Amino acid sequence: MNFTCSKNQVETFKIFTHFITFGVDIMDYFCSNCKEKITAAEYKFSMKKYNRSLCRIHQKSNSDSTEVFQIKKVEAETTSSKNNSNGLSSKNANFVESMIKGRIAETLIEELFLQLKYSVFRYGMENTIPGVMNLLKGVRGDVADNIRKMPDFVIQSPKTGDVYFIEVKFRKDETLTFKDIGGEDYPYENCYFILVSKKHIKCITYKELKEGKEINPNSRNYLGNRKEFELDKDVIIKFCDFAVKFFNVV
Repeated sequence: MNFTCSKNQVETFKIFTHFITFGVDIMDYFCSNCKEKITAAEYKFSMKKYNRSLCRIHQKSNSDSTEVFQIKKVEAETTSSKNNSNGLSSKNANFVESMIKGRIAETLIEELFLQLKYSVFRYGMENTIPGVMNLLKGVRGDVADNIRKMPDFVIQSPKTGDVYFIEVKFRKDETLTFKDIGGEDYPYENCYFILVSKKHIKCITYKELKEGKEINPNSRNYLGNRKEFELDKDVIIKFCDFAVKFFNVV
């Protein structure tokens, strides 16, 4: 009976003949990498753990590679998670920090005037039109600029009944110039600017800034010197102590 063998069948027959000729048991196990003979136990272990027939040397190398792959995978997932998280970027963190400092300064000044029996009304854009900051993102124009630059407070003197616009600034370097407030473009020409620093609370008007005056570490334009407010200097000194306490680590 004649039959024709395929090429693979011929190769298989040759290997089988080789095993028989040299006395090798066809049930022996071999490493799929180096082709070295391995025990039945090594074979079963490697097949179970790696799904491959491996000697101990290649089990170790394969394990190392797997661990490296897993580490890289975890690192990639962690990086991706950080990139996609809602965490603060460095830029946003600085913005939030500045905003917090500004609000602390605003609260100090608000409480100072309240202690002196002034009527204090929050006037800034977020207080007058909640959520307006998000609405104005990317919007330009005179109206939008005027809203952004709205002073923080309106205060009323308990003695005279006079009303004042108050804009509060925190400055680490204790400096405020006409350029800092936007120059000629600043729309509230009757505004008073109160600057809170680590050591002092100073005050200057829009008109004075426009004339070239400024607040700096050497200037003596202290809030307590404003005659129109008729303030108790002892109270101001106490609030300066608060400022030192709150901003000492800034």
